[in-house]
Amino acid sequence: MFFHVKELQFRAKPERPDPAYARKLQEVLGGQFGEMSVMMQYLFQGFNCRAERKYRDMLLDIGTEEIGHVEMLCTMISQLLDGAPADQVDEMAKDPLIAAALGGMNPQHTIVSGLGAAPTDSNGFPWNSRYIVSSGNLLADFRANLNAESQGLLQVVRLYEQTTDPGVRDMLSFMIARDIMHQNQWLAAIEEIEQLDGPIAPASFPRDLVVEEVTRQFLNFSEGEESREGRWASGPMPDGTGSFEYVVKPQAQGGVPDLKPAADHQHSTPGTGPYVVNAGLSK
Repeated sequence: MFFHVKELQFRAKPERPDPAYARKLQEVLGGQFGEMSVMMQYLFQGFNCRAERKYRDMLLDIGTEEIGHVEMLCTMISQLLDGAPADQVDEMAKDPLIAAALGGMNPQHTIVSGLGAAPTDSNGFPWNSRYIVSSGNLLADFRANLNAESQGLLQVVRLYEQTTDPGVRDMLSFMIARDIMHQNQWLAAIEEIEQLDGPIAPASFPRDLVVEEVTRQFLNFSEGEESREGRWASGPMPDGTGSFEYVVKPQAQGGVPDLKPAADHQHSTPGTGPYVVNAGLSK
């Protein structure tokens, strides 16, 4: 059960309208790494959580907070669009200066959403539930959450740098702060689970079934050996099962593929079977 509190979590009021910037802001609302994505990701992970109650509670805490962030962004976008009433856009565009300002405006903001935010990215592409990750494995999911917050933070910082509006920057500075907190939150949660279960998920797969020697090898599949200088090329592995090995010239081990003819081609000369000659026409 959810309750809605009328007050926003933080201030969301621009100093002046800016329809073009409203379009940009749609990215961190309905884009792949926008607030709608992390909202749904955390809520579904929480709803489906079968682990200790503290994890479910934490996921629903942050998922519910993200609902508030969606509301803040929708409020900001709507106010940025206040300067572009639908019945005046064509008239305003006759002025070259105003036309330039409206040049980057999303026409769907006037045609579809009535000067309101939409569940889309900055190009009008609809939000997609395939953006979210909810696997039931907490370690794998929390790593996905860390990536989502990292990408989201990057985009919000870029948007902050693309405006001088103090009201917009005020809200974005708050969102940046929360993204920093959430990254630290997921790092802490990942660290806690790794101490209990180890750094690799899923740990339930029998180790004796893997090709053991390649679990330690870094394979140099591109020209040059600069990659040898990284932490991933030598020294102990994070999971404690051995040390990294650097393989300069990986060797093929699978042999040349040898595919047998399909049943309906066994007595045909290659390239002359009925399903080749009459491709797309056979009954």
